[in-house]
Amino acid sequence: MDILIRRARPEDLDDAGRITVEAFVGDGHTAPGSSYVEHLRDADRRAREAELLVAVDAAEGQVLGCVTFAVGGTEWADIATPQEGEIRMLATAAAARGRGVGEALVRAAVARSRELGLAGMAFSTRPRMTAAHRIYERLGFRRTPERDWAPYPGMDLMVYSLAF
Repeated sequence: MDILIRRARPEDLDDAGRITVEAFVGDGHTAPGSSYVEHLRDADRRAREAELLVAVDAAEGQVLGCVTFAVGGTEWADIATPQEGEIRMLATAAAARGRGVGEALVRAAVARSRELGLAGMAFSTRPRMTAAHRIYERLGFRRTPERDWAPYPGMDLMVYSLAF
């Protein structure tokens, strides 16, 4: 299967939102009744206010996964400095897991950061998101524990970064 990474189009947004909720709720990272679920589902907002990248099956056009990319210092960046890119809400459809979709999306975000002339990337992840951590580490990202943070008590986030 060939995977194409591109900016999300209007016809991709419903699938991108559904896949994001499926990944975060289905994998137990977000409670089904959490107010964050609607934030995850709102791919239209992410596409308007940041860059929403989608992975699609090159032959069928089906959305397989997505990631939100933002430059540090903008509304969608939590931890990156203005010289860094940041990814948020990396999600792969359950049926597409193990095919390199997540890695392709992260590689595209790295390429986008370089294209913009940024000095690197930094982003947050939850300790239990071990499959994503393996992707990050394989691509050269390193844990940056001095930047770890918590948006609210009990929501501890780990930071990964990569300097170019």
